[in-house]
Amino acid sequence: MAITRTVAERSTCLRRCVGAVVVLDKRILTTGYNGAPTGLGHCLDIGCLREQQNVPSGERHELCRGLHAEQNAIIQAALSGVSIKGGTLYTTHFPCVLCAKMLINAGIKRIVFSDGYPDLLSRELLTEAGLMVEKI
Repeated sequence: MAITRTVAERSTCLRRCVGAVVVLDKRILTTGYNGAPTGLGHCLDIGCLREQQNVPSGERHELCRGLHAEQNAIIQAALSGVSIKGGTLYTTHFPCVLCAKMLINAGIKRIVFSDGYPDLLSRELLTEAGLMVEKI
C-alpha cells in the first residue's frame, strides 16, 4: 500500500488522488493514477469540470476528463502486453462501479483498498463476481 500511495502522488485530479498497483506472485505488474489521457490538459492546469458543475462524488463519471487509477493500470498492462489475470489490485480508494466491471473482466481476483468510496453497486458486483475485497 505504501507504493500505491506513492503512485497516487502523481495524480492530476483536483478532487481525489488515487493510486493503483496490480501485483501477481509478489511482482508489480502495472501501476496507475487518476488523470487526463496522454497529451490532454490536466485538471490541475485547466480546472475541474465536475467541480464547476457541482457534481457529487460517485455520480456522472462521464463528466470527467480523467481516467481512474484502476483504468490506467489496466490500460498500461494492455499497452505493455502484460496479463493481469489472477492478480491483486492494491488501491488507495474502493473502486467505482465502472472500474469494478473492468477489473472483473480483466481477471483480477482480489482487491485491497484503504479508503472508502460511495458506490453500493460496485460492492454488489464485486461480491457477485467472487472477488476477494479487503479494507486495510
